[in-house]
Amino acid sequence: MAKGFNGGRGGAGGMNMNMIKQAQKMQQDMLKMQAEIEEQTFSAAAGGGAVTAVVNGKRQLLSLKIDPDTLDPEDVELLQDMVVAAVNEALRAAEAAMSDAMQKFTGGLNFGL
Repeated sequence: MAKGFNGGRGGAGGMNMNMIKQAQKMQQDMLKMQAEIEEQTFSAAAGGGAVTAVVNGKRQLLSLKIDPDTLDPEDVELLQDMVVAAVNEALRAAEAAMSDAMQKFTGGLNFGL
């Protein structure tokens, strides 16, 4: 009788091993995708192109370009606002790319995160 019981467990164990292998592959694929997105760049402009920010998928600001024709010493506040807007929009684009990629792996499941 014990022999039959062990045989039944072995069958279920094989199924669990397949699930573990699938989960490991999924994890490897997710890490690869994350690394690829971290290497991508995302740019955004503000003020009609007066300020352009470029970030990477690691959410690091790589470059900031300011059109010299838009510089107005009397309105530094406007320039500051455009810089903030461009950087934030570029960061949102990077976040959206990561979120979209993760959505493909989770199939829309919500894990309470």
